[in-house]
Amino acid sequence: MTGIPASAAGGSSAARGAASTPGASGATGRPGAKPAKGQAGASVAKSVSRPDGPDALGGSGPADGQEGARPARGGKLTAAAVNQASVWNVANLLTMLRLFLVPGFVALMLADGGYDPAWRSLAWAAFAIAMITDLFDGHLARTYNLVTDFGKIADPIADKAIMGAALICLSWLGDLPWWVTAVILGRELGITLLRFLVIRYGVIPASRGGKLKTLTQGVAVGMYVLALTGWLATLRFWVMAVAIVLTVVTGLDYVRQAIVLRRRGIAERRVAAEEAER
Repeated sequence: MTGIPASAAGGSSAARGAASTPGASGATGRPGAKPAKGQAGASVAKSVSRPDGPDALGGSGPADGQEGARPARGGKLTAAAVNQASVWNVANLLTMLRLFLVPGFVALMLADGGYDPAWRSLAWAAFAIAMITDLFDGHLARTYNLVTDFGKIADPIADKAIMGAALICLSWLGDLPWWVTAVILGRELGITLLRFLVIRYGVIPASRGGKLKTLTQGVAVGMYVLALTGWLATLRFWVMAVAIVLTVVTGLDYVRQAIVLRRRGIAERRVAAEEAER
């Protein structure tokens, strides 16, 4: 149709067919009249240009005034499967390896009374592997976006488990005073609890001193695990002394950061509440 009224066509069959077509509305407002060519072209252009049109992305989009298309029946199950599969990444596997090494390390450490140099060397190898994986799993998780809720919980547990097992075994065998074990483990568990207490106000980042403390502790404990004698035994004593000093100093610094973070968070919440009341 070119927009000429149907009556002008002398009652042609085309006009009669247009009038009998149900559900159509023409430009003149009469029910059953076909749209003009210009209007039909505009309708086609609209359906093509709309992102939710029937041909958008090869699917059928929602019509005007209708709700969005329902997701596929298995969509949620698929998303859940992807989330579960993401837990099994390299970083988390290294963390789990470190957890599995803890009972093996204890068995090697206490084998044959705990004083056999050969068994102590194997125990040192297990401890060294655990410390090395501790250095790599966090780096891999942050670099390749492999951070998961499981890793956030399991990684600090694995760190404390292998270090705590080594310290307790050494004190049990009489190679290390119990007060050293108490200071190191008390600091580690206390700071971990403190992080959870102030997490509502923010995260306490790991400082360079804390990283140096972890490295020094690992070296010192590793030297005590080995059956060293002579000047190496004297050297490990001083390395452990440095580790204890760093443990105490960094622990106090974390306490200071937690106090500042809590005060700042409380102040920000108070200001936000006052602005909301205005």
